Amino acid sequence: MSSNSILQYVLYVVILVGLAIPLGIYMSKIMGGERTLLSQALGPVERGIYKLLRIDPEEDMGWKKYLASVLLFNLFGFILLFLILLFQEHLPWNPQGFGGLSWHLAFNTAVSFVTNTNWQAYSGEVTLSNFSQAMGLTVQNFVSAASGIAVLYALIRGLVRVKAKGIGNFWQDLTRCTLYILLPICLVSTIVLTSQGVPQSLGGNTYVDLVEPIAADSEGNIFTGADIDLETETVTLDGEVVEDAVIVTQQVLPLYPQASQVSMKQLGTNGGGVVGNNSAHPFENPNLLTNLIEMVFLLVIAVGLCFSFGRSLKKMGGMTKGMHQGVAIFLAMFLMMVVAMSIGAMMEQNATPVLEQNGIVDTALGNMEGKETRFGTTTSNTWAVWTTCASNGSVNSMHDSYTPIGGMIPMLLMMLGEVVFGGVGCGLYGMIGFVILTVFIAGLMVGRTPEYLGKKIESREMRMAVLLCLATPIAILVGSGIATLLPSTVDSLNNLGAHGLSEVLYAYSSGGGNNGSAFAGFNANTPFLNTSIGLVMLFVRFIPMTASIVIAGSMAAKKKVAESAGTLSTSNGMFVFLLILIVLIIGALSFLPALALGPIAEFTQMLGLG
Repeated sequence: MSSNSILQYVLYVVILVGLAIPLGIYMSKIMGGERTLLSQALGPVERGIYKLLRIDPEEDMGWKKYLASVLLFNLFGFILLFLILLFQEHLPWNPQGFGGLSWHLAFNTAVSFVTNTNWQAYSGEVTLSNFSQAMGLTVQNFVSAASGIAVLYALIRGLVRVKAKGIGNFWQDLTRCTLYILLPICLVSTIVLTSQGVPQSLGGNTYVDLVEPIAADSEGNIFTGADIDLETETVTLDGEVVEDAVIVTQQVLPLYPQASQVSMKQLGTNGGGVVGNNSAHPFENPNLLTNLIEMVFLLVIAVGLCFSFGRSLKKMGGMTKGMHQGVAIFLAMFLMMVVAMSIGAMMEQNATPVLEQNGIVDTALGNMEGKETRFGTTTSNTWAVWTTCASNGSVNSMHDSYTPIGGMIPMLLMMLGEVVFGGVGCGLYGMIGFVILTVFIAGLMVGRTPEYLGKKIESREMRMAVLLCLATPIAILVGSGIATLLPSTVDSLNNLGAHGLSEVLYAYSSGGGNNGSAFAGFNANTPFLNTSIGLVMLFVRFIPMTASIVIAGSMAAKKKVAESAGTLSTSNGMFVFLLILIVLIIGALSFLPALALGPIAEFTQMLGLG
């Protein structure tokens, strides 16, 4: 790996962490009700929302009411979005005249955006109207992200409160997340992205003349090297007239309210996109500046919430070493991310044996298949790792074209349960489940009742923590296992053999990791795949969310116990090591047999060993 590539990786990481720390402190102030620079401007708006919607911001909900509010709000969002997609042909802002989606695609898409997954079994520019994009998908980008942060803070309050019944007010948490955190950042970034060439339009498609006309058959296959006579409208190839050729002289440019959706889809770890090529498309990601902004947005809130967690423990719970707790979790996540980036960098920086044959390809560039030349392997690998760390799913390169191990890394990051930073809010409360499990296992090893933040971990918390940790592996393995047994799944594959298994495994890992990215060749738009992946997304979103709120209520009701010499420290280097070990044992080892049959088998075949 060149020194220039190493410098790029270091620079990206420094920028990310440098922005995440102050943002984390700001988010802690917002969720704690402290005054900030925006309080004077947005305070009246916040109070107006409460008055309009008849919300009592002083109400302190118990865990049952908080959970019911979360589930009912998301159920309402799902039904509304499902109906928008099903009947979009009858709704305004549809200059392209798109029809409604099939029931199974509408179900899959509505579930996907409500669960903060944004898995797309369609290409947006030829499927969804402006109304569906702006009023349907973008709205869910905001509220699904805000729901994740709200549940995280319910859990934080449960951890710090003593003998309490309440864990906060969901409606207040949701409002503050959206109004003070997501909206201001997205407003500024939308203006910046628009200034750099990202469209923001309701006008529909625009047609432009091609510099040179091209000829294709009825299926879209281009006749390379053909002679085109526009006057006689004939196409000649190798001296013979091609009868069924179609001459194309114009290109369609898909214009949508795109900049506003791009900002929020990255910031809220939503993913998805207006165009099928996602962040590799110049309308979504025109240059290196927009690429840097969007790439940092993938993780900045998720990383910042680690520091929000530490500061909130200190401010809400009076824990003198509260910040140390947040830093310890950050380091565990950060180290796993750096290792993933390093492995991916080594795999993609080296060309494959096929590319090295006969010196046809400049192998100094690495594996450039499926990557934009303007980004190269370094930026593409960074994005691939960050988007699957973040459970975001947007891509600026095609993961299907990565080397077997290079493609396995994003897959594995999703399989770990979206806890290497993960989605906004849900990544951190998922990791807290692993923290509780680590504390319990360590307590068994030394013969002590496990404790976390001065409270005993008992059977109820353990059951919920196990649900948090195992929901993702169960959903992915069961879903992909059933899919591979069905002969119809073969018809959706772009490749057979080991890579074909990887395509199926990646699809269910993406749905199960609330991620949304895909191995590009996999056709998931079938009734079975849409329905099954949709059910996987629902399971892995709301089962861990429910478990987190139950833990919050249980921990809030507990009293604190005195710290003793035998109390396990949860903020030192040893605990960071134990936490990483538990994550890898539960996450990575659960999938080892499947990975061995997919990307690992393909890797040995590539080297001529299998």
